Amino acid sequence: MWGRFRKAGGRVADVLRTEQKAGEGRRPHNLFEAAATYVTACADDDQARADEAAGWVSPEALSFGVNELACRAVIALARERGEPPESVARDLLGLPAA
Repeated sequence: MWGRFRKAGGRVADVLRTEQKAGEGRRPHNLFEAAATYVTACADDDQARADEAAGWVSPEALSFGVNELACRAVIALARERGEPPESVARDLLGLPAA
């Protein structure tokens, strides 16, 4: 059981690692860079750039990064508007007020 836990922890550490690995010329992208690039590429309708960013990290890491970006964006916009985050999220998605 502990071996599986260590293996999973190692994968998480690899995803979050931003330092350069031995033998690589460039620093690898982290999940937040991938998420930011992916979301902005989608907003700009740049499928090639979105596909490139999606290849930088695992699908699970990209999903986590996009979710974190969405949460932070909704919170920032809610503070700016002086509205609750739920209202802002529903407005952004075109949903009726709750």
